[in-house]
Amino acid sequence: MRLTSFTDFGLRALMRMAGEPDRAHSTAEIAAEFGISRHHLTKAVQALAAAGFVETRRGTGGGAVLASAPEQLRLGDIVAVLERKSALVECFQADGGACVVTPSCRLKGILADARSRFLDDLNAYTLADCALPAGVSFGLPERGDGS
Repeated sequence: MRLTSFTDFGLRALMRMAGEPDRAHSTAEIAAEFGISRHHLTKAVQALAAAGFVETRRGTGGGAVLASAPEQLRLGDIVAVLERKSALVECFQADGGACVVTPSCRLKGILADARSRFLDDLNAYTLADCALPAGVSFGLPERGDGS
């Protein structure tokens, strides 16, 4: 299973927040740190807030903070929320897609079962298991040749 960049961005933000759970993190700060689109990261953080994984604060000192301790946030639950709009295959789309084999297809049930097991396996881990330590820089490594 391949996760979308939306999920990737959301997970990165949560991993950063889990490393410093007592402070608010701005999307601008996280996007710059990881070299990712602030616009897309903002959408991911909004989805995480709507699902209750993070709380957002406006104004000076604002940003996003974890709504629960990192040890309480299961990775499978997070991925399920972030991947909600991404269909594994066409027939998983909300409208059922336009697959011509749907009436006699047995693959859909097999794939649904595999997706469920994937999320269950991820739920063996929490955000605390992959928190990024505070103070770690993720910029490009400096070159030692003076350039």
